[in-house]
Amino acid sequence: MVSLFTAFSISNWMFQTRIHDIVYDGLLTDGQKIIQAYQSTPSAELVPFMQHFSGYSGNLLQLYKKDREPLLQEIEPIHVDPRDIELVLANNITRTLDANIHSIPMVGIPLQINGEPYAMFISLQHNRVEEELMHSIHVLYMLILFFGSFLILIAARYVVNPIRRLTEATKKMAKGTFDREGLSTKRKDEIGQLSISFHEMAEELTKLDQMRNEFVSSVSHEIQSPLTSITGFTKALKQKKLSEEVRLKYLTIIEEESERLSRLGQNLLQLSYLQQDHHPLKVRAYRLDEQLRRIVITLEPLWKAKEIEMDVEMEGIAIEADQDQLDQVWINLLSNAIKFTPPQGMIRIRSTENAHHVVVSITDNGIGIPEEERAYIFKPFHKVDKARNSSVKGNGLGLSIVKQIIDLHHGDIHVSSSLGTGTTFSVTLNKKNVLSRQEDEK
Repeated sequence: MVSLFTAFSISNWMFQTRIHDIVYDGLLTDGQKIIQAYQSTPSAELVPFMQHFSGYSGNLLQLYKKDREPLLQEIEPIHVDPRDIELVLANNITRTLDANIHSIPMVGIPLQINGEPYAMFISLQHNRVEEELMHSIHVLYMLILFFGSFLILIAARYVVNPIRRLTEATKKMAKGTFDREGLSTKRKDEIGQLSISFHEMAEELTKLDQMRNEFVSSVSHEIQSPLTSITGFTKALKQKKLSEEVRLKYLTIIEEESERLSRLGQNLLQLSYLQQDHHPLKVRAYRLDEQLRRIVITLEPLWKAKEIEMDVEMEGIAIEADQDQLDQVWINLLSNAIKFTPPQGMIRIRSTENAHHVVVSITDNGIGIPEEERAYIFKPFHKVDKARNSSVKGNGLGLSIVKQIIDLHHGDIHVSSSLGTGTTFSVTLNKKNVLSRQEDEK
């Protein structure tokens, strides 16, 4: 509204100033022609001659002598400031406005008759048509100002309302409430894009908050369970009537639960370490097939205890990677395969390569993973429901650590499974570009 009013005032002032300049020039030219016409008619008397031209062609005339009294009979009154009369009598040309009607331009022209100074003022006669036209223009300006302001207010509300809703949602979000109600919009402009982006951010924050709550709940559960066992069996050990066999059994349980807590703490620390930004990898070249065979031998007590057959078929493959981190990957994947493979089952390890990539697959013939669970197995503390029993140890962090390590190596891990048949984990790694990518990141 301020802008429209300012534009109206400036345009009106510029219009009037330009019109006045044009009118001044026209009045000055007409006045000089009247004086020349009088001077070219020696027999004409001044007052009747000027009286004859007053009102002619829409011009009004008035003459003044030293006594400043008007000499012509006025068709319409011309109001002249006495100071302007003095200036014109002093042989100056003046451009001024009517003293009472400030919108009427007026020009004062000096005139010498028989050595006596006169002041002739020429102005415009009132024109009803022009007045109505100017009035109409001013009314039009006011209508433009009113309707323009009204439309701008509507447009401003159209723009501001979604921003206001976003502001309220931001305040709620700052307090931990990720409510997305009222944020949806069909607009395609920048405000619409902002609303869509904010809605997507709110969804992601909601998921992140749910993951955080689930993570805290899972950590609490994983810690509370062994602590409850340790506390219970410690109290039981205080009884003096326990046999040595029972006492050793309780101590063994306490030892196992303590180790479980220790593994949980180590896994949490490792997962947190892997999730840090700019995590450094100690990359070097080594033989991947030799590493896998060493891991199989390391875990031999586990798979031999269940009489599992290990079918290992690998070619000599060289790779550039962090050997210690990939040790953890193969240990976790192979340990899971051993856990869920039934006694006298089989685990197959295969590796293939091309010019740029290596694919390692570990396949078991265990219980399998339900399809609805596969999208979540790499999340911390996630356990497949069928694996939630006391005979299968684990805290649900192993595959999360595997996924983090594979991601750090710019690789990929894929799982395929069918219930009752088995599961295959396939790991794809770059053979030689890990070192170059590390250098690029530095």
